[in-house]
Amino acid sequence: MRAARMHGYKQPLQLDEVPVPDPGPDELLIKVEACGMCRSDYQLVDGYFEHGFPMGFPFIPGHEVAGRIAGFGADVPQSAGLSEGDMVVVESSWGDGICRQCHEGNEQLCTGDGRWIGFGSTQGGFAEYTTAPYRHVVRVDADRKAEILAPLTDAGLTPYRGMKKLRDAGKLGAGRTVAVTGIGGLGSYGVQYAKLLGGGATVVAFGRSDDKLASAAEHGADHTINTRGKTADQVKAELQQLTGRDGIDAHLDCAASPESIALAAALMAAEGALVTVGMMGDRVELPLFPFIAKERTYSGSFWGNHNDLVEVLALEGAGKLHHIVTPVKFEEINEKLDALGRGDVIGRQVLVWN
Repeated sequence: MRAARMHGYKQPLQLDEVPVPDPGPDELLIKVEACGMCRSDYQLVDGYFEHGFPMGFPFIPGHEVAGRIAGFGADVPQSAGLSEGDMVVVESSWGDGICRQCHEGNEQLCTGDGRWIGFGSTQGGFAEYTTAPYRHVVRVDADRKAEILAPLTDAGLTPYRGMKKLRDAGKLGAGRTVAVTGIGGLGSYGVQYAKLLGGGATVVAFGRSDDKLASAAEHGADHTINTRGKTADQVKAELQQLTGRDGIDAHLDCAASPESIALAAALMAAEGALVTVGMMGDRVELPLFPFIAKERTYSGSFWGNHNDLVEVLALEGAGKLHHIVTPVKFEEINEKLDALGRGDVIGRQVLVWN
């Protein structure tokens, strides 16, 4: 089979011919039809996760996988209800099933022997075939498109969980303002979730590209603000002009760069909440006194759990989500990863196998 493999950090992926993997006893062999390309794939190649996800080379990245079942491990039970040819999406996070987080249903937060497809020791989906534990796939209708389904396992899932956190914290609703920063693969869905879950809140998209902000407006943002070259005071004045308020009650940061976090902190209203799902930076610095005196909150949100993914798939199946997907050929993968690193991509690029 063909596979795009890392042979070291800060090197282009090599387009190799390798054997089809054998599924383990509790695993499925999956013929990959589509694999989303995430900025974290670029970061993986660039060495960002070198210490967080140590791995050996050669290694196949790719964690947003949709495809069809092509084989079964010896211990996959018939009670799983899976058949050869079934269309499935692969949950990206595989917990050990025994730690507290796994028992709570949050296997993406596993504190035991958890794994993530396309990171660490688990080969990913930038290949014609991959393997996954049978209990970490979700079967979907056969006629659904793999190139749409694959990005939902991260680009669609991660901002959904983040927006749910803001909703469940009581930060959304009529008369409130919710902002989404970073209108890329995640942020394009984040804006949609702000509308779907917002309870009538005003939705503002922040970004540094007019093209991406135009996309955010098409997908539900009430207002957009290009923050490039502007001070926090200038953005606050523009926010006041557009919404009648100069503060943000709920903020989902899909970029999480030092600049975007600093801006979000400067714009937070009293009792405001900031949730970050992006990882463009590696540290968070927040002004302490305003957070205490105005009871602001900050939290991270990581990926999503099984129920979150099932909900996202249901929203997509009901036609509630709009997608910006650019198919990518195998031979183009390095060129398209570089585009991710430059921030040139609107929506999601998806490696598609024909």
